[in-house]
Amino acid sequence: MSQISDPKIAFAYLRPACVLLTREPTVVNVETLKGQLKEVNDATLQQLQEYVLFPLRFVLKVPGAKKEQLVQSVTEAVSYVLENTCIHSWETLRDLFSELCLCLSSSADPGKPADTSEELKSAVLRCLDALLHAAYGDIVFKLFEPIMLPGLGAAVSLLLALGEKEKSRDIQTAALKCLQALTLQCDCTQEHVVPSSEERCSVGSAMASFLPGITMATARIITGDLRQGHAVTVWSRTVELVMEDVQLQSTESYKTPSADLGRIGQLIVLRTPEWVKNTAGKLSVLLKKIISCTSAHQHWRVRVAMVELADHLLAKCSRSLTDCVGSLLEALVGAINDVEPRVRERCEVALREVSQRNQRCSGSTGTQTFTDNLSENLHSLATSLPRLMRTSDDQKKLFVLNVFLGYLKILGPLVSVVLNSAAHLERISKALMQVLELDVMDVRIVEERSYAAAVETSTGSHDSYTTHTQRKHFLYFTDEKIFSVLMEICRTLGYYGNIYLLTDHLLDLYCQSSVYRKQAAMVLNETVRGAAGIAVADQSQGLETKVRESPATQEDIKAAAVSIIEEYTSLNNWHLITVSEETDRDRQDHSLQVIPSSSTSASTIHQLNSNIWQLCIQLEGIACCAQALGRDFRPLLMTSLYPVLEKAGEETLLVSQAALSSMWDISKACGYASLKELINENSDYLLNDISLNLQRLSQHPQAPRVLTVMLTHSDCSLLPLVGDIVQDVLTALDLSYERTVLDVLELCVQVLSERENELLPMAHRCWPALLQRLTTDDPLAVLRAFRVLCVLGETCGDFLRRRVSKEVLPKLSASLAQQAPISAKAGPVYTHTLAYKLQLAVLQGLGSLCQRLDLAEADLDVVCEACLPYLSSRQPIRLQEACLSVFRHLIQVDPDTFWFTLNELHCPSSYIPHHPDLLPVQLMSCWLMKLTLLTNGQLIEPRLQQVN
Repeated sequence: MSQISDPKIAFAYLRPACVLLTREPTVVNVETLKGQLKEVNDATLQQLQEYVLFPLRFVLKVPGAKKEQLVQSVTEAVSYVLENTCIHSWETLRDLFSELCLCLSSSADPGKPADTSEELKSAVLRCLDALLHAAYGDIVFKLFEPIMLPGLGAAVSLLLALGEKEKSRDIQTAALKCLQALTLQCDCTQEHVVPSSEERCSVGSAMASFLPGITMATARIITGDLRQGHAVTVWSRTVELVMEDVQLQSTESYKTPSADLGRIGQLIVLRTPEWVKNTAGKLSVLLKKIISCTSAHQHWRVRVAMVELADHLLAKCSRSLTDCVGSLLEALVGAINDVEPRVRERCEVALREVSQRNQRCSGSTGTQTFTDNLSENLHSLATSLPRLMRTSDDQKKLFVLNVFLGYLKILGPLVSVVLNSAAHLERISKALMQVLELDVMDVRIVEERSYAAAVETSTGSHDSYTTHTQRKHFLYFTDEKIFSVLMEICRTLGYYGNIYLLTDHLLDLYCQSSVYRKQAAMVLNETVRGAAGIAVADQSQGLETKVRESPATQEDIKAAAVSIIEEYTSLNNWHLITVSEETDRDRQDHSLQVIPSSSTSASTIHQLNSNIWQLCIQLEGIACCAQALGRDFRPLLMTSLYPVLEKAGEETLLVSQAALSSMWDISKACGYASLKELINENSDYLLNDISLNLQRLSQHPQAPRVLTVMLTHSDCSLLPLVGDIVQDVLTALDLSYERTVLDVLELCVQVLSERENELLPMAHRCWPALLQRLTTDDPLAVLRAFRVLCVLGETCGDFLRRRVSKEVLPKLSASLAQQAPISAKAGPVYTHTLAYKLQLAVLQGLGSLCQRLDLAEADLDVVCEACLPYLSSRQPIRLQEACLSVFRHLIQVDPDTFWFTLNELHCPSSYIPHHPDLLPVQLMSCWLMKLTLLTNGQLIEPRLQQVN
């Protein structure tokens, strides 16, 4: 059905409903009129606007209380009219504005919102918004004349109260949008009145009276409810309107009001220079609070609103808000690294405009002026960075660091110019030194050992290995995101800065004091990676400059890498103590975690941990140099790979993990497919160094470790080369380093296990030295030597049988027999002694050794006699279990003999002959032993029955 377009017909159609509503103001009559209004087209409704608004306004003006539903229905009808027509009459605009404000306000206290339903408030706010948009021409500017200040102030107070205290988020948002429309700052898609410069100045003068109330209320909304992005916009646009530089240059901004205004004149604010200065200082305080709440907000729209706030105020109010420029620029810079692309893009546009404005204002020196501002802000931030990192929460720390990074990215190639200033370089580097201070008091770092770690990870991938690497702990932050930003800052410095200048300066800090050594190494490592463009994007946003420093060449990076690696691997910085003398001396076994005694001071633990982390960071640094150079790092392997392998064999778990991770990184960077290929391709000079160092073992005690790591991560293709240094290993075995060389020997046996022709000659050559360790050495060496013997026994049974029977077995059996009474009477502390560890290791390996060597009956009797006391329930439980394993193996060798032997000690039941002609079996059971062997005898009995 088409709408009515003839005004006469429309009038006749609407008149009855208008008259009836005037006589009987009911909801039904309002709804009837509202329905009829929709039947009239907009042009016709415009002509009848005053007529149809009269009965609706009449209902609102009727004295006395009104039903909320009636008022809501009326405002909805008025909204329809206003949304489809324009207001040409100032009186209509003024009166409707007042009437709608009265609908929102409390009758008891007009300055506060009425306690009405959310639906009514929403309808009135919609109507008020429609009224402000419907005002045509210049009549809307009459709202901002001095005479209107009381009414305007009441409206502003009502809208702020609804925006701040209303529970409904929709009403809060609607109130703030109305406030935007009231100040002619609406950003919706409808057409708006565009004020002239004089009109804008008059609006700004009027709103200056309400600037404190608006800014403080919206700041409370922002800091109390971060989801209200509209409050950020209201704050920004109101400040822009009042503090606009162009307006403040005009004398109209502080023109004395007319005396005819009376008391109203007291409400007028004169925007004098003094007022502007005082107001800017107060706004700066609010702005800092707003920035701290919104810059790291979880919703990207709020962060975009913050960027737009900074952009608008820098564009329109940079002179009047001089106290705020630093904070505004900081807010923009902090958003340059935002995770949301829309925030980053808006920020880049804003910064580019800031740069261009500076160039236009300052001519040829514009970029230089802007650069000076940025560099000074960077220096100021670097000065306060350590304090902020100590006192702020993690969210604030992350924002501050993003600002720091943003300054570097905006400066871009000009970073090198800034760093040429000694003051800037010193302050930035010292800030990083203080922020990156490690927490090295964790006692677990000292305790953890890497026994068998090399074997366990020899077949693992880099990814599977690095998941077990312990992350660093810092004094001033815990969030991993903070560490990531700090490392990106270091890479950005390396990317844009002069690599020679940075390397020399940071190496000076590294050498000057042990306090800065670990931090300087971390910064150096990432600086080198940054110089190579690793994990750095070329994002010089904002500055359009022709100054471009040449990027670092491979030769530049190589020179820096050589200097760094030489310093890292120097004698004083590489061979650091990582275990205390006490823990090294008291270490019982590979499986024993020794806790430093109370006599070990906290300072000692602190120093040991510091050394451990320093080595880890330096190992990471060598890997970083390899990543930066790629295949060009291969020539440096001759001097850097041996030290890394040396630390891969380190007993401290953290160091060995870092070294293995470094090996993987080096292998990948240099184009090797695996650690095996890395070692095999460089084995010639590695083995040459090992051979030379084995001859001077007192000066190079780590040489066996390198060979251990090589054997662990290589294969049999290395054997032809390894054979040449076997004699060096044997010579070292005769010296004072039993224990480390024995580990190497065990690995050699494992590698050669499938090549008997090579293994047997080597076993023959090493037997005298191994025998000495088995029979006449300290218990710890005996323990390790016995393990080598067990490994040999798996592959060289015939070769070892006579030697073990004649030279080893008597000594081990005598030792077991001698220690049995002692362990039977000992308390729980005994299990931490070296004697216990030796008993346990011998018992765990003796049975399988006897079985593999197929020893004669006489030898087995010796073993049986030595082991029987360990079946006693008075022995430590693990010794009992180990002894049971011995007899299980012996039963496999000679079941009848050991059935008889064990039944003589403990006979669980009498044996009745199956035929009367057979004599009964007489077992001489030892009843004293029976009491202590009962449990273990019952454990062995099923095994005996199985074998029989």
